[in-house]
This record gives sequence, structure tokens and C-alpha cells, in this order.
Amino acid sequence: MNPARITARLAALVGAALLGGVAGAVVVTQTDDDTSSVAVTTTVANPARSVAQTASLSDLYERVAPSVVEIQTSTGPSSDNPLAPQQGATGTGWIYDADGHVVTNEHVVENANEVTVRFDDGREVGAKVVGADPSSDVAVLELESTEGLPTALNRGSTANLEVGDPVVAIGSPFGLQGSLTSGIVSGLGRTITAPNQFGIDDVIQTDAALNPGNSGGPLLTLDGSVVGVNSQIASESGGNQGIGYAIPIDTVSTVVQQLIASGKVEHAYLGVRVGDADGGARIVEVTPGSPADDAGLEAGDVIVKADGEAVASGDDVRKAVSANKPGDELQLEVERSGDTKTVTAKLEDRPATTG
Repeated sequence: MNPARITARLAALVGAALLGGVAGAVVVTQTDDDTSSVAVTTTVANPARSVAQTASLSDLYERVAPSVVEIQTSTGPSSDNPLAPQQGATGTGWIYDADGHVVTNEHVVENANEVTVRFDDGREVGAKVVGADPSSDVAVLELESTEGLPTALNRGSTANLEVGDPVVAIGSPFGLQGSLTSGIVSGLGRTITAPNQFGIDDVIQTDAALNPGNSGGPLLTLDGSVVGVNSQIASESGGNQGIGYAIPIDTVSTVVQQLIASGKVEHAYLGVRVGDADGGARIVEVTPGSPADDAGLEAGDVIVKADGEAVASGDDVRKAVSANKPGDELQLEVERSGDTKTVTAKLEDRPATTG
């Protein structure tokens, strides 16, 4: 991440921890649209590893490490900002396909003028940013050359992932390329804040050590399948304290496909801030001029159904919005002052930030 961004972003206390992107010691404010507050997370101690498991980790590393790359970016003078200082940052990425696409975090390549991909054998190849999505913190690079390209990593699924499953992370923490750390899935279904302050849901929590420089690297199961992209840590010090977050591969794959096809991703937008309520989700704030405002929704309304499905929390509202596309209509059943009414909101494309 650009060091200027690191120093410019203010920390927000979440429980007793700070959420930070692991390309650098960046911290993000925990505010989001169409979602409820993040639940306080807990850590799970690292399990003891048997000799057999240690051997399997060695085998896994030998197979997948060549497909994990270090990403070096530089920002500086440009036609838009000729006086900008020259700065650089380091992150991690991984080979997505045989066409030379590399997946990383959006915050790793933000504002980058130059991107260099470094392989585990020391080779360096230039790359361009195909597209980056701040709403999911996912970016796609395309290598200038695919000569000698390692095999793309296998993509798994979070459908059968369970708390307690062993996982490993490979990346370049503090520039130490090819570092492997291991742990378990400590939690599922977490929500973290994206670079543009919207929420990313269904995030994987892990106690595998993540540090600045791990951003964009793969979180893998022991069979070598990518189940997440490492993105943030919860820390008071800026370093690993046993709580890391990875964007689920299901989300990553959907975003990557759109970025490769068009260079951008469309996200549906309702324009409300909600919190949990008994039997639904209470609207805390409605953004003026948003689809929610146009539909007549008001602060204090309790959403009890979305497209006919019962709503039990603020997360249910955001997931209902995310399941649609800009231009779709979302039918909401709301309770207001003891009465129940149904409203229809025509969703729009999500703005650049929540502000």
C-alpha cells in the first residue's frame, strides 16, 4: 500500500482491535452501507502440529509457492500530478490463470504508476492493472510476459469450510518473500470494511500469522486450494496478533471474472445504514437522493422482509442488495409506527465511497 495512504488513514477502535490492510500498517474505519456493525471476533489458539502434518506442509509449499508472487508498486509523478513524490509498496499476489492474470488486493496497487511481479526464483516481470474493485478489495494484474509462467493455483470453495479447518498463508510479510504461516479457520461469516468504506461480507477469520506485505496472498487448504485472499489484520500494534481476515474465494472469483471481462465491477446500491432489531433490521440512516430515499424509506423503519425473504439482521439486508444488480428492483416489507407497508426500490450502481 502507498505509505502516504498508510499515514493518512485514521484508526478506528473496534472492540479492542484495529482493522488494517496487510500490505502495510493501514487501518480502516468500520463504517459501511447496507449493513450492521461488525461483530467482535475472538481468536483461537494455534493447534499443535504432528510430524506428518509438518511434512505435508513442506510438500504443499513446494507445490504452490512458485505460483505465489511478490508485487512491488511505485507511485510518483504523473501527468495528473507531476509534483507527487516517488514512493513504493510491497504486497503479494498469485497466478490466477494461464493467460498471465495475477490476483491481489486493490489496496496493494492503488494509485500505482508501475507494477513489478517478482517470482520465487528471482525473475521480475512488469505488469499492468487490468482492473481494481475497492468495494471488494480485489485487483487483477496482467503480466507483460507469460514465458515460464508457473501453474495457476487451484481455486476451492468456502461452501464446506468449517471453523477449525487447517489453513496456510503464503506471502511477503515485511518483504520476506515466500513466507509460509499456518493456522486454522478461526471464524466464518465475518464482515470487514472495504477500502471505499463499504462492507465485505462472508469473510474468513484465521489465526495464521498475517503481517504487512501479506496483502493479496492466498489462504489455502492443505490440498493447495485457494479459499481466500488475505486482506486485513486486527491489531493494536500493526503486526500479527492472531486475527487475520481473508476475502472468500467465491467473492474473489466473481469479481475477477468481471474485471477481466470489462475492467470494472458493478455493485447494487440501496443507500441505507442499518442495525439489528428484534424481528428485522432497523434503518439508522437514509442517504439523501438514494434509491432508498426515492422509495420513501425512513430512519426508524424496520425491514422485516426483502424480496419475500425474512430479514433477521442488518447483514440480511446487505446480502439481499448484493444479490441484485444495478437497475433491479428490490421489494422491502417494513414496519413503521405499528403499521406494515411494502415499498419497491430501484437499485443503482454503488457510488465510489459511502461519503
